[in-house]
Amino acid sequence: MSTFSIAPELASIVRPGVIWWSGATVVLHEHRLDPLLAEAEARVRISPPAESAAVRTMYKKVGIDPTKTRPSNEALLRRVRKGDTIPRINSAVDVVNWCSLEFQLPYGLYDSSKISGNVTMRLGVEGEKYAGIRKDEVNVGGRITVADDAGPFGNPTSDSARTMVTPSATGLLVIIYAPIEIPQSQLDRVRSKTAERFAEIVAGAQL
Repeated sequence: MSTFSIAPELASIVRPGVIWWSGATVVLHEHRLDPLLAEAEARVRISPPAESAAVRTMYKKVGIDPTKTRPSNEALLRRVRKGDTIPRINSAVDVVNWCSLEFQLPYGLYDSSKISGNVTMRLGVEGEKYAGIRKDEVNVGGRITVADDAGPFGNPTSDSARTMVTPSATGLLVIIYAPIEIPQSQLDRVRSKTAERFAEIVAGAQL
């Protein structure tokens, strides 16, 4: 199995939460999620969580303006507060979006069978980019990114088409891009709740 590590330049900025998952059954539309996501959306509209200041600070520490390049959790929160729904992609992506909205942390979700070698969270080097999901090229130069032997494939704003999760995926890598200010105990609870929802919705088990 691939390993995960964080580069020294990010160790004082990011406290990543990592889940390796096997035996998942990913479907396009999981009806059991319908009431759960609707309830989460309603909660956010009635009592909106504060947009995570710690996540914004994490972006600023690497020189990124979070109002121009929004963390994925904040983009999702803004969408739901405006009256839109959580976008439905497939059961695994939907669970990650549910957790990201509720816990207000950016998540990445990757098909582990598309990952080559070990995974490192690091700063992207100048000129590094990848083909994004439903986007043109995503530039990760000077930004927080995760990379394998084939290059970068994800960041806290948008992930790559190369490692995107589809219904054919059975092995998953979930990365929670938590700022260092989030206590380890809090991140452990978030990680545990995320794994619990994966077990319930997509089946399989944590490696």
